[in-house]
Amino acid sequence: MFVDRVNVNIRAGKGGDGLLSFRREKFIAKGGPDGGDGGNGGSVVMRASRNQNTLANFRYKKLLQAKDGQAGGKRKRHGKKGEDLMVDVPLGTVLTNHQGDIIADLTEDGQTEIIAHGGGGGFGNAHFTSSTRQAPRISEKGEPGEELDGTFELKMIADAGIVGLPNAGKSTLLSVISNAKPEIADYPFTTVRPNLGVVDIDKKNSLLLADIPGLIEGASQGKGLGDEFLRHTERTPVLLHLIDIYSGDIAAAYKTIMQELKDYKVDLTYRPQLVALTKVEGFDKKQLDAKLRKLAKLVPKGTPVMAFSSLSREGLDEMLRVLQKQVAQARRKQAKTEQADELPVISIKPSDSDWHIEKADGGYVVSGRQIERFAVRTRFGDGHSEERLRDILGKRGVIRQLERQGIEPGQTITIGNPPIGKLEY
Repeated sequence: MFVDRVNVNIRAGKGGDGLLSFRREKFIAKGGPDGGDGGNGGSVVMRASRNQNTLANFRYKKLLQAKDGQAGGKRKRHGKKGEDLMVDVPLGTVLTNHQGDIIADLTEDGQTEIIAHGGGGGFGNAHFTSSTRQAPRISEKGEPGEELDGTFELKMIADAGIVGLPNAGKSTLLSVISNAKPEIADYPFTTVRPNLGVVDIDKKNSLLLADIPGLIEGASQGKGLGDEFLRHTERTPVLLHLIDIYSGDIAAAYKTIMQELKDYKVDLTYRPQLVALTKVEGFDKKQLDAKLRKLAKLVPKGTPVMAFSSLSREGLDEMLRVLQKQVAQARRKQAKTEQADELPVISIKPSDSDWHIEKADGGYVVSGRQIERFAVRTRFGDGHSEERLRDILGKRGVIRQLERQGIEPGQTITIGNPPIGKLEY
């Protein structure tokens, strides 16, 4: 089954807890702290594979979860790292969050991207020994792994996308010029999923074409098959626009498809096109020329207008050569644009050590990435662990700033928003 859009829940592994332990052996008094560190949680890694061509694997397996790290052990034994989860997806798969932000976009075979980082393992009490602190009773909790609710979208990577009304001859063309085996019949909407085919132009050049299921008027409002498959044309540099020469009104057929391309979330009417009349075998030459002249007046300046027959191959090879030249030109233009986009942008990024204080009912709220990471590792309710967090707040100037803002004994210091934990001043 062809599936090109699925919602997924991504969960990286939690870091293992550090151990609070002291060495206890016969004839060895005061053996000292020996609690080991917890292992890091596993990450979720997205990998593009040319062996995949659909997202059907995620239709019923929506939870993608890496392994948790193991807790630290006695004798300073480090917990085992959680195993990473490798998620294989087809080339051209995009991961977005619910806000529409792109998290990963994989277009090359073997390309990988970490989409959720595993949590760090907590330190055991052996980590905190020093010349002045020889029996620490502090251990840390492991950090939670990153979590993400997102959407996988497959956008086929092709040189040209074939668009047109139902029964315009898109699938027939693909079956004649490539080894693709799309379903072909004399009724509308025969093609219900995109098909790919590789076309040999000559011994040196080839094209990868995508057959997009037929559009009708109102597809952008969900009529027919809707416009959901147009996502597969977003990456194609050129559109091959086919029109059945036996359409009652070729101008109306052309305008219908152009309107749907314009109403799509990405305006595709600016994409280079080759507009071609199909099924011209045995058609009267004078009438054909008249229709071509009529169509040439409608298309944007510089757009090739041609005619061909898939069955008799009349005009077919010439059309493919013109299409190949258009694709090559569009690829060169795209390469120049990408090269210009590679210029570095210098910006000031907020530091992880930055923190912020806000007044709240009954106390203050302290937020900041680094401080919140310390709070996540803190065992709230344990006096030794809470005292360490107070020391950290003091060394970073947070306590001094709270005192300047008028904090009073008994008030609460809340770490994080939403709250991670609370300390009493």
